[in-house]
Amino acid sequence: MDIKSWKTKSAQLKSEIYALYLAYKHPRTPWYAKVLAALILGYALSPIDLIPDFIPVIGYLDDLIIVPAGIALLVRIIPGDILEECRAKAQSDLSKRKPKNWIAAVIIVFIWLLAIYLILGLIWPLFSNRDGLSDFAALYSFFPGFFDSQVVNRVDVSQGLEGVNRQSFPP
Repeated sequence: MDIKSWKTKSAQLKSEIYALYLAYKHPRTPWYAKVLAALILGYALSPIDLIPDFIPVIGYLDDLIIVPAGIALLVRIIPGDILEECRAKAQSDLSKRKPKNWIAAVIIVFIWLLAIYLILGLIWPLFSNRDGLSDFAALYSFFPGFFDSQVVNRVDVSQGLEGVNRQSFPP
C-alpha cells in the first residue's frame, strides 16, 4: 500500500467517525445505538485505553480490534437512511471546515488534571513533614542538589527543624 491510499483510507475513516457522531446526535437514532455510539466514540477519542499502549504488541490490539469492531457494529444497528443522511452531512461539513470539539478536549484535560491532582495528593504526604520538617525543608532533604543555596539561606526554615542537624543545609 502506498502513502496516497493510506491518506485516502484515513480521510474515509475520519468522515465515517464524524458521520457516526452526527448519527449519535440525530433525533431518530434509536437509544441503544446512541448508547453504543457514546461508548465507542468516547473510547476512540479517549487517551485512556483498556490495555495501555506501552505494553508491547497487545497494547495496540485494543485500538486495532475494539474500535473497528465497534464502528462496524454501529454501522449495522443505525438505520440506513439516517446513516446515509449523516454521511452526506459529514462529507459536506468536512469539505467546508475542520470540526472542533472543544467540549471533549476540555473534559479530557480536566480528567488528566484531576488524575495528576489526586496522584500528587496521595504522594505529597509521603514526602512532606518528614521528621518534623517544614514543607520546604522536606523538599530540600528529598532533592538536595535541586535548590540553590542562596534560596535556602533566604528562606526561614527554622520552624519544624527541632532536632535536625542544620549542617545538612548549605551555608
